Amino acid sequence: MQGTAAAGATRQGHPPGLYLLFFTEMWERMSYYGMRGLLVLFLTSTTMGGFGWSREDALGLYGTYTGLVYLTPIVGGFIADRFIGQRKAVVLGGVLMMIGHLVLAIPNVMMFYVGLGFLIIGNGFFKPNISTMVGGLYPQGDGRRDGAFTIFYMGINVGAMLGNFICGTLGERVGWHWGFGSAGVGMLLGLVAFVLLQKKYLGDVGLAPVKRAEPVVAREEVPKKAFSRDEIDRIVVIFIIAIFVVAFWAGFEQAGGLMNLFTNEKVDRTVFGQLVPTTWFQNFNSLFIVLLAPVFAALWSWLAARGKDPSIPVKMGMGLVFLSVGFVFMLGAAGQSDAGGKAAAHWVILAYLFHTMGELCLSPVGLSMVTKVAPHRIVSAMMGVWFLANAAANKLSGKIGAASGQLGEFDVFLYLGIGSGIAGAILIVVAPILKKMMHGTDQLKPADPSGDTAQGGTAAAA
Repeated sequence: MQGTAAAGATRQGHPPGLYLLFFTEMWERMSYYGMRGLLVLFLTSTTMGGFGWSREDALGLYGTYTGLVYLTPIVGGFIADRFIGQRKAVVLGGVLMMIGHLVLAIPNVMMFYVGLGFLIIGNGFFKPNISTMVGGLYPQGDGRRDGAFTIFYMGINVGAMLGNFICGTLGERVGWHWGFGSAGVGMLLGLVAFVLLQKKYLGDVGLAPVKRAEPVVAREEVPKKAFSRDEIDRIVVIFIIAIFVVAFWAGFEQAGGLMNLFTNEKVDRTVFGQLVPTTWFQNFNSLFIVLLAPVFAALWSWLAARGKDPSIPVKMGMGLVFLSVGFVFMLGAAGQSDAGGKAAAHWVILAYLFHTMGELCLSPVGLSMVTKVAPHRIVSAMMGVWFLANAAANKLSGKIGAASGQLGEFDVFLYLGIGSGIAGAILIVVAPILKKMMHGTDQLKPADPSGDTAQGGTAAAA
């Protein structure tokens, strides 16, 4: 069974492969968030070779790009599951993204679109498969899995901080294309580490496509076997929760779009007489993740040990409520700005704090849920479907942000706060039904010493 050996080597802690995936994802996210933080600023800028676009056009492209970035993982997950395996998909995706960032460093409009294309396709191979390999390090029912995804999530946000500091500072202070090019260097570092250390620390996890994984074939007879009623219920749960996730990310992703432009234009960014780069404000989300992720991981473990751990849908409903509270502070910022002058920075910082708390309740828990609940033979494809929610949300996010040109920031933040609060309440109410439809796959179970469990296929295939 893939993943069992890797997990069993450090039964009390986490397998070393987790930290290799952490490091690889950290550098990939450095490249992604570094570029993301610069995108709308570059598009609207009239200096240093910026395109000088309108806010509406810039946010429209932002939504399209970030939406496609989360749409291609469906294809990348399927190809990995059926043909090349997750590990090769990660390497291929990383190479394509590295090329994309370096192409963006060329000051040419056509090359700009070519670079975005490489990033979109490369992310489709990279994103779903590295996340799925985290789940593959642990047998089904292993209580460490949620904590592992929270640790992995810290890697994402350490990378985001590096991206905003390095790429953001170079882009805003030296030149936009220097920022884009530095993102490619970060991607190269992550690739080198993964290629050199994967065999030592990952064992067989992610090495073979599902249809060629002999232990799975022996236990399940043939991968093409029809789904059982329980498996169909579990697939339905993933799709239902994904709808609520759209509501979350449509609001949360304003960070790189409308909130980014609002901070750039209407927030007092002066500290000790120095103007702080706009991209640095996005680091508050990453900083809060790094500080709070161990707290949330310990909280879930503490509650689980006492039989009081909230169900996955309840946690995710809580995430939407926290997002709603965050927009209350953005209302304060918009109101102060509308009254005249610049808004105080603390409004935006507090919004990022509550948005981060919501993210910790929803995103790592959601990633872990897919590896637990999805039928093993389509786990990477279902991870791609999970990212489909992000794709729809990011496109929607761009449209919502662009609407601020007609409605104003205050009204947009108000509607986002109300909408996310209502969605969170609904999800919490229907949580018992969704939990029942998971048929126990979300429950922590003692690992079978032989490495085989009733639902062991998830770890094997993941």
